[in-house]
Amino acid sequence: MTQTYDVNVRAFETLISPDTLKNELPMTEASIATVIESRATIARILNGEDHRLLVITGPCSIHDETAALDYAEKLNRLSRKVADQIYIVMRVYFEKPRTTVGWKGLINDPGMDGSCDMATGLRRARKLLLDITEMGLPAGTEMLDHITPQYIAGLVSWAAIGARTTESQTHREMASGLSMPVGFKNCTDGGLVNAFNAMVAARSPQSFLGIDPEGRASIIKTKGNPGVHVVLRGGERPNYDSVSIGEAVDQLKARNLSQAIVVDCSHANSRKKFEGQAVVWKDVLHQRLAGNNALVGMMLESNLKEGSQSCVPDPAELEYGVSVTDECVSWETTEELILFAHNQLEQKNG
Repeated sequence: MTQTYDVNVRAFETLISPDTLKNELPMTEASIATVIESRATIARILNGEDHRLLVITGPCSIHDETAALDYAEKLNRLSRKVADQIYIVMRVYFEKPRTTVGWKGLINDPGMDGSCDMATGLRRARKLLLDITEMGLPAGTEMLDHITPQYIAGLVSWAAIGARTTESQTHREMASGLSMPVGFKNCTDGGLVNAFNAMVAARSPQSFLGIDPEGRASIIKTKGNPGVHVVLRGGERPNYDSVSIGEAVDQLKARNLSQAIVVDCSHANSRKKFEGQAVVWKDVLHQRLAGNNALVGMMLESNLKEGSQSCVPDPAELEYGVSVTDECVSWETTEELILFAHNQLEQKNG
């Protein structure tokens, strides 16, 4: 009989269950404490109960765990210096959406060679999150595939739904069940309505198909996520200026949604040029200092070294500490911007 299903499927590979991976790489008491404390702190910042500036900074994508830990150690030291005015979360992104094709991130293709050994990718991602959170440094990531949260979400303190997936019903449903605050980015054209609709959907109870901790296909029923908020990343034009921020606040008020806004200093707001991130950072900081308390946070794409490089067949040939996806500012620039913001906030807040 002619087969009518899985016609274009080449193979099925059984994946380790989430519970098995969690038992293989269990959370330590230090990691648990980091996650619990940081999720609560981020929620307080979003609710206006903690007036520190939320800063989410780190590589556009993780491809080298050694460089990521090098960055994390530097960031952790800086975080302690500025903790009275700024709350820092490291950007630890393992999944990358592609407009057409390309490297999809550490979880999908850890060898960067098209082998797509996702079991290894999940192990490496979980191990890195363990190492970072054990330092006491919170981690944030984009949730792209709706299966992966079962493997790593327990180690994540803040999550984003990207511009390409904010409109997706699957991602809105997934966000409704995530255990950490979730930021929805505006769409790539700059429109805000889809992000606002996503916030409404994600804060509501949902039922959808997924996997349980044992890896079994399940109907997942959620409570709804109270920590949803918007992340402005620009579109056909940047949207970090005071007029755009004011319009966003007005629309959030009209919909009875959280008026906490995080601004992404990269992507369309910087025209995808690393040099532009400092311009956005200082403009948004000025608005915050001028009294716009809706601006609760900023995001930087930052690495050990500035710029970006193309993927090559042999990862050993890549330059250490340089992004293989979007352009990033250097560690030196990151430190300078954060210390500048700390100084300005300290002067204002006494």
